[in-house]
Amino acid sequence: MAALMVGFDLDMTLIDSRPGIAACYRALTAKTGVHVDAELAVSRLGPPLRTEIAHWFPRERVDEAVDIFRELYPAYAITPSVLLPGAREAVAAVRARGGRVMVVTSKRDRLARLHLDHLGLVVDELVGDLFAEEKATALRTHGATLYVGDHVADMVAAEAAGVPGIGVATGPCDRDELRDAGARLVLDDLTGFPAALDRIIGLALEQ
Repeated sequence: MAALMVGFDLDMTLIDSRPGIAACYRALTAKTGVHVDAELAVSRLGPPLRTEIAHWFPRERVDEAVDIFRELYPAYAITPSVLLPGAREAVAAVRARGGRVMVVTSKRDRLARLHLDHLGLVVDELVGDLFAEEKATALRTHGATLYVGDHVADMVAAEAAGVPGIGVATGPCDRDELRDAGARLVLDDLTGFPAALDRIIGLALEQ
């Protein structure tokens, strides 16, 4: 087996970005005059930003709204966001086994980096702007052993990459949805990840 490389999704897997993203949506509403239900929007984090924006803005304004949201993001979304329970310990558990950590997210790299730097979470690789099957390319390129995520699309990514998908029920998808999408193991949150890591590595060896 190659050296251990664990891939993690970012939003609602490692970090709870809902407070900051909600604040950013409210700022977007104030700037554009177009109402966005911030709480509804953050209840379904996972797909690319453009997908959510398209629920609220007419087609001809989606690009503009995406650009404005990303301009607002550093000022509104970073500071309120927090690590999810067990996130730091999960990363430490991988390193304790001589492994490396990567983050593969639908968020733009530079914005994801702001979150990681603010929260002091050090990763070896960061690849952004990818969703579902698109993530598989990054996982294969960097030799991921497995991929951990909160969304059914993350399980799709793991399957496309040929690695076990490990679900965490901290996002919009429940345990059954994650299992149905192909998760080899589902945890309530990352607090259970260190104790389960040897078993998870065993799943990777079975691939």
